[in-house]
Amino acid sequence: MQYRPFGRKVRSFDPSNLVKQAQVSNPVIPDTYIAKFSFSDFAVGSQLLSNIQARGYVTPTPIQDRCIPALLSGSDVVGIANTGTGKTAAFLIPFIHKIMTDRSQRVLIVAPTRELAGQIEQEFKLFARSLNLSSALCIGGVGMVRQIRELARNPHFVVGTPGRLKDLEKRRNINFSSFNNIVLDEVDRMLDMGFVHDVTYIISKLATNRHSAFFSATIPDSVRKIMHSALKNPVTISVKSSDNLDNVSQSIVKTLGKTKIDVLHDLLIQKGFDKVLVFGRTKWELEKLARDLNVRGFRVVAIHGNKSQSQRQYSLDQFKGNRVKVLLATDVASRGLDIDSITHVINYDLPESYEDYIHRIGRTGRADKKGIALTLVDN
Repeated sequence: MQYRPFGRKVRSFDPSNLVKQAQVSNPVIPDTYIAKFSFSDFAVGSQLLSNIQARGYVTPTPIQDRCIPALLSGSDVVGIANTGTGKTAAFLIPFIHKIMTDRSQRVLIVAPTRELAGQIEQEFKLFARSLNLSSALCIGGVGMVRQIRELARNPHFVVGTPGRLKDLEKRRNINFSSFNNIVLDEVDRMLDMGFVHDVTYIISKLATNRHSAFFSATIPDSVRKIMHSALKNPVTISVKSSDNLDNVSQSIVKTLGKTKIDVLHDLLIQKGFDKVLVFGRTKWELEKLARDLNVRGFRVVAIHGNKSQSQRQYSLDQFKGNRVKVLLATDVASRGLDIDSITHVINYDLPESYEDYIHRIGRTGRADKKGIALTLVDN
C-alpha cells in the first residue's frame, strides 16, 4: 500500500500476475455438468413449476440441481458457490414450496447489500406469482414507514440487510423468533462488511427449531464458526468454480503517458463495448469521472455510497435496461449484483486485494457467456 500526501492511502494491488489472455488456439473448455434432475422432477406445486418455466428455467444449474432436493427434504444446507450460479432460485424454490404446504412457516432471508436484497425479493415475486404469498423488503437507505407497514401484515418472506433488520427488531417491528426458516446469502461478504455481530445476534433470536441455509463463495474460519453454532448436520454442497474464470479474458491496459480518462474514452468508442461496468476508487472521484464522461458525450450512470437507495436503483435499472451502456461503481457493486450480458469490466482504479479483483471481474462472463476484464495501469 502506498500513501499520498496527508496520509491518504492509494491502492497498489497489482493484478498483472493474475491476468491471463484467452488462448484462442487452445481454448479452455470447462467440464460440462449433466444435471441429475429436471425442474419437473422436483416435488413442487404445479403453479410454482409454471412460474419456474415462465422465468425461462429449463435445466437446473449445478447448485440448483443439488440444493433444491436437499432443502425440500428438510436438510440444513451450506452452499459454496460463486455469484451468478443460480443460487437465489436454489433456495427460493424449496422455501416457497414449504410455505405453500404449511402457511404457519415464515422465512427470513439476510443479504449483505441493499441491491442483492432487492434482487432476491424481485425474484421471489416472480416465482411466487399467483401463489398468494407476501413479502417485505427491509433495507437501509430508504424510510422505515413502508417497511413497518409491510411487517405488520406478518409476511411469509422477509428479505433484508443485517443493520436494518436489527434496527427494526429494536423498535419491536419484527420478532426474529417468529421465523423458523433462515437463509444467509453471501455470508463471507456480510462478515467482510462488519456485520458479524448483527448476524450472530439475529441467529441467536431465531426459533430454536429451524431450517437453515447458508450460501458463501468462501468458508473462512469466521464463517465456519457461525455455521457450527447455527446449523444442524448440514449438507455441504460445493459448486464453486476456479477463481480465474474461464469465461473472462483478462488484460492490462497501459496508459503510455496518456491520462486515464483519455484511455477510457478510446476504449468506450470501440466496437463491442456494449455494456460496460467501470470500477473506481472513491465516490468523489467517481462523480467527477461521471461528469467528465458526460461532457465527452457518453451516457453514464453511477452507484456509490453517497447515492440514495432510489438513485442507486434508478442507475441500475437504466443500465440493466440498456438505456445507458456505462455504469460507474465503487466496490459496493463488485459482488452480489445480477446484471445480464455485461461485455466488459474495466478497473479504472486498481482494486485493493485479490478478492476484490476477482469479485469485480466476476460481473462479466456469466451464464456461459464470454466477457472481458481490463485493468488500467499508469506507465
